[in-house]
Amino acid sequence: MSIPRIEFCYSWVYDNHWREFYPNCEGYPSSEKIEKNLLRIKTEWQKCGDEILKELEKISGLKWRDKTIPCYVVGKCIPFSSPLTIMVYGDYPLDYVADVLTHELVHRLLIQNETQTGNIWKYLFRKYKKEEFNTIIHIPVHAIHCHIFMKYFGEERLKREMEIMKDLPDYKRSWNIVMEEGAEKIMEEFRVRIKV
Repeated sequence: MSIPRIEFCYSWVYDNHWREFYPNCEGYPSSEKIEKNLLRIKTEWQKCGDEILKELEKISGLKWRDKTIPCYVVGKCIPFSSPLTIMVYGDYPLDYVADVLTHELVHRLLIQNETQTGNIWKYLFRKYKKEEFNTIIHIPVHAIHCHIFMKYFGEERLKREMEIMKDLPDYKRSWNIVMEEGAEKIMEEFRVRIKV
């Protein structure tokens, strides 16, 4: 099993675009502060990042395609998976930043395996046709992430994640579906529909 290396990096040019996107953001971190936090995030990720990457393959039935994944760290943004980007704005604890990174890596794993996941998406969009698009795409993401939370960090950290997401209706609904139906059951349905 070959897992990718997460390469934490800072790009002043990329960060400056985000800085311009949030022109009225008080306390947008300086380049120096972002780079300092980048090192702290890297240290936090090294605690169990490789274990998480292996488990993501195992629980999803999918394989990592990239050998290296650059992870851009910026002052403020909405985190996303491609290019993998996380932020240091705010006073979130480092373990929460690692949770955000895990969430985005789940998206990344699904994106890398689009040819195998076509049947899964057809099934999910049929099964949850009354739900919002963003809710549906987060059902497998949250089911996989739930498994990671319970295996490595425990219920309190999972509850914190759900509490943080409560003000985002699509994410909250997705988490509710995962909790009602069961993450393991959703993942079982997911693996059955993977094209090998």
